[in-house]
Amino acid sequence: MAEPVWSKYIHPGTILEQVQNTAPFLASRLHPLPGPLIAMGAPPDGFLNVLASAKDIGTVEDYFALCCSAHQATVATFVPTDVDSKIRGILWNETRDPQVLGRMAKFALQMQHWTLDGISQRVTVDPELGLVSGHNGEWFSVASGGLGRFLQLGLDEPFTELIDAELKREAQAFLNALRTPGREIDTMLLVVSITHNVGDLDQGISFWEGAGQHSEQKQRFNRLAHENKLAYGGIFQHIAGLYKDCLSAEGHRHYPLRPIKPLRQSPTLLLPLGPFFDEWGAIIGGSPLLTDSDRAEVLDALLKGCKKVDNQFGYFRAMAGWQNEQANSFQRAADRLPAGSKKLLKEPLMRQKLAVPRRSFESTYVKRVEALRAKLR
Repeated sequence: MAEPVWSKYIHPGTILEQVQNTAPFLASRLHPLPGPLIAMGAPPDGFLNVLASAKDIGTVEDYFALCCSAHQATVATFVPTDVDSKIRGILWNETRDPQVLGRMAKFALQMQHWTLDGISQRVTVDPELGLVSGHNGEWFSVASGGLGRFLQLGLDEPFTELIDAELKREAQAFLNALRTPGREIDTMLLVVSITHNVGDLDQGISFWEGAGQHSEQKQRFNRLAHENKLAYGGIFQHIAGLYKDCLSAEGHRHYPLRPIKPLRQSPTLLLPLGPFFDEWGAIIGGSPLLTDSDRAEVLDALLKGCKKVDNQFGYFRAMAGWQNEQANSFQRAADRLPAGSKKLLKEPLMRQKLAVPRRSFESTYVKRVEALRAKLR
């Protein structure tokens, strides 16, 4: 009897435990269904159906469905499941069967329309085009991984035009924000998401072999934020330029906050897009889900994160927003800090950074957007 495909990778039970650990708030939304997991991808809640129903997994397509679903549920939490490489390339390469690949492709296409409700705060809304978030990049990486496998095997593929359409949609969302006075911070939030999204597209393409390496699609989609300067009118170069100049230090993985289990209680506590964390800091300061001891743990992690992560501003802004909007809560947390963190909080440079008003902090980003707006007018 052949061993199940997951025997070489992460046990399905372990993946489900990881989801429960980082997103326990999803438990009330999980309702088991009968049937193969690969058939449960229909939006908006396909990933929840898979997570609720996963058991006795033996086929590559059902394991693929589980990994995609776990990634959807956790990638915007504090501790994402570590299945990226599986869904971007490894599991696509586990089979040559066109029927199996076809079912995986159908599942991947459904992923694009899964809900983000209750699993992410890292979303920017375009009034006409809808949501743009890092989950669009996760879809890019899965779809591009599948595209490379279909190209390698000479199979008709369903991905090219959909990837192209999503790139155009995100580029247009950026231009819409850029051209609208008053949406400068939205523009920067889109810069964060879109730069990461085209990077995720590159990650899927990195698994391509054979015909995919020499395809028109690779020339069209690869390295959009880097040397592919002419693709899509060069708009991704402008986006990448803003990211490099203003936001690259915020692209870390928030390891300082990962051990803080009280932050995992509710989607309301999930981090938004950095470095604009003032409102999140105020939420931490006022949330009835957190005790003063919990808040002291968060404040301790933020202070230490400021020392560990060079040149970032997000953690300073979280503390500033907390202190400005929930001063009593901030002081109670500060009183409970370990001695070393109390000392950090009292450092002159720390006090100086926490005293910067939100408007003053954000004005730097507003001016950069206004400069690019004038340049592209």
